[in-house]
Amino acid sequence: MAGQQFQYDDSGNTFFYFLTSFVGLIVIPATYYLWPRDQNAEQLRLKSLRRVHGRCLWYRLRLMKSQQSIVPTLKKAALLFGWAVFLLLAYKVSKLDREYQEYNPYEVLHLEAGASVAEIKKQYRVLSLKHHPDKGGDEAMFMKLAKAYSALTNEEARDNWEKYGNPDGPRVTSFGIALPAWIVDQKNSMLVLLVYGLAFMVILPVVVGTWWYRSIRYSGDQILINTTQLFMHFMYKTPTMNMKRLVMVLTAAFEFDPRSNKEAIIRPTDNIEVPQLIRELGNINVKKKEPPFCYPYSLKARVLLLTHLARMDVSENIEEDQRFVVKKCPALLQEMINVGCQLTMMATSRGGLRAPRLSSIENCMKLSQMVLQGLQEAKSPLLQLPHFEEEHLRYCISKKYKVRTLQDLVSLKDSDRRNMLRFLGEEKYDEVMAVLGSFPCINMETKLQVLDDEDSNNVTAGSIVTVTVTLTRKRMSEMFEKEDAPLPTEETNAEEQGDAKNKPKVWQNKNKGAKKAAKSKKKKLTKKKPVTQQQAKGDKAKHPNGNVAENSQDVAPASKVEEDDLSDKGSESDEAEGNKDSPSEKDEESDKQSDTEVDEIAGDDEEEWEALQQSIQRRERALLETKSKVTHPVYSLYFPEEKQEWWWLYIADRKEQTLVSMPNHVCTLKDSEEVELKFPAPSKTGNYQYSVILRSDSFMGLDQIKPLKLEVHEAKAMVDNHPQWDIPETEEEEDDQEDSDGIEESEEDEEDND
Repeated sequence: MAGQQFQYDDSGNTFFYFLTSFVGLIVIPATYYLWPRDQNAEQLRLKSLRRVHGRCLWYRLRLMKSQQSIVPTLKKAALLFGWAVFLLLAYKVSKLDREYQEYNPYEVLHLEAGASVAEIKKQYRVLSLKHHPDKGGDEAMFMKLAKAYSALTNEEARDNWEKYGNPDGPRVTSFGIALPAWIVDQKNSMLVLLVYGLAFMVILPVVVGTWWYRSIRYSGDQILINTTQLFMHFMYKTPTMNMKRLVMVLTAAFEFDPRSNKEAIIRPTDNIEVPQLIRELGNINVKKKEPPFCYPYSLKARVLLLTHLARMDVSENIEEDQRFVVKKCPALLQEMINVGCQLTMMATSRGGLRAPRLSSIENCMKLSQMVLQGLQEAKSPLLQLPHFEEEHLRYCISKKYKVRTLQDLVSLKDSDRRNMLRFLGEEKYDEVMAVLGSFPCINMETKLQVLDDEDSNNVTAGSIVTVTVTLTRKRMSEMFEKEDAPLPTEETNAEEQGDAKNKPKVWQNKNKGAKKAAKSKKKKLTKKKPVTQQQAKGDKAKHPNGNVAENSQDVAPASKVEEDDLSDKGSESDEAEGNKDSPSEKDEESDKQSDTEVDEIAGDDEEEWEALQQSIQRRERALLETKSKVTHPVYSLYFPEEKQEWWWLYIADRKEQTLVSMPNHVCTLKDSEEVELKFPAPSKTGNYQYSVILRSDSFMGLDQIKPLKLEVHEAKAMVDNHPQWDIPETEEEEDDQEDSDGIEESEEDEEDND
């Protein structure tokens, strides 16, 4: 009976197969992921951004990096070397002899399959004479010929060959191990054990352990856990945090501590340069002894950040450290906002905890804008533009132009704008206009609903309110053509309160006397007939919402009112007589009215159903689609890294200084984006005034605030004994119920007949 046999590869052929497969599994995926992308495409992209972003620090650093970097060359060289090894092994494998071939006696005798016995004997006689050992032939070949002849002429040998593939019958099944035999040789046993021990007992545990202990120190956003705990401690300790305190907490992050982050460096020259910068900055709370604000790393990071905001020049030795600090700030500020939101949620759900004030969270957002643009809080947003200096602002804020914001600059006529910026040459003026035209202009539309409710427009106490905000991004250059149209700003959006509040000023009422004369004429006409109480009630019935018509279009002339009253009096008696004589007509009219009401209700239900289905489909698409966070590069003169335009969108109660909905970090606004903000309605009924706030994390002066009025009604009472819940338990009860319904219907028919 055949057995099994395991053996190592003595010739080493199968080992080459294994090695070729192993190298191929490494080289092919590595080429796909690590091969440097087309450098020409990146160069073309940078070339297209040169006109607008050519003066930005990040743009100049990117150009220098692309010219000096040798990393792509090293990657290409390593990958090409791997492919060379792979192709060499593949060529080696292709030249190896096949050791395991299927035995075919016809091939041994050089015959075609199905040859006759006579042809087999004749061919065997010819080959045996040629390869016979006594005549100088090959003995091994002669044995193969004899075995093939026996397999084709002997019945037993032929049956064994057809069944087992071997004329001698079943043979031992051998399994080859794709490792050369010298690996298990006794002479090399110590060397092999040493290699295995180093690989699996030393190198692998050290690599996995190092990766694990480094990864557990960071959160999902690659922020140190210790930094998150630090932010939580100080935001809970100081709910109202001004900008100076916020800068101190930010620069105390452990990312700037060399003991926690190897990228942070303490240089010997810091003892000379940092005190000099402190004297130039002035009061920055150096003598504060509260840890960690008094630590050297925190003090250095604070000084470097404040010099960046003041746009002060620093030496080359410390400039690299300043760029490192500035690059870390946006991610740290986002983490600080997340911490503030978590504390707010905890205070709302548990109670008894101090939540951070709205001003503290908004200061984090403002500081992010300041860091990106390299400006202090009180500076003009116009300084974000190139070639603008402090001494040039006096031309803008003069009484003639009164330009204080970017929106004011865009709203000017081209001739006035060019005259105001006469201190700029033609090239500089064109560059300023190109940069200003690339700035974003966001149009924000809001829609308030209560989803998954019968009346989606009715907000009840405790219901989940959904505010759908549609953001549409345009370029400021599109607004140059619409110079008369007002641009959305934080102040204008906050003042939009309706037509009643937007009344003209006293000095704008040029035709005030004419309006008074017209009003006096109307009063004389209306005084001709006194108004009774019944007519007043009728007027109120015409306005079920309680709104009183104030416009002249809603008030009918007095003469027409008198004619309507006379016609009503004359028609009342006729209608009464007609109704007495024809009750069927009244029934038909009521049926028509009920049918129209049913059709209107059905149409409203269909519209609500379609809107609900569309919202569900949008949510499913949002869950399945992964949008790119690459939107538009930010124009920032002093930020050392390319940054994309992102926004914060949230709802707040500015009167109570609290967050109503958590800030949504909108990172995918390229052209238009629809964002849903959800929050629970207040538990008490009444009118509430909230604000939908949109803030940029990169630009100063482009924030928007839009009022949101919320009218909360009482929740509907739960219906306990609705007919649809009266389910009979057995079939007998169902039959009894049907019989009782039939008896009631028959009784009603008899009454009608009587």
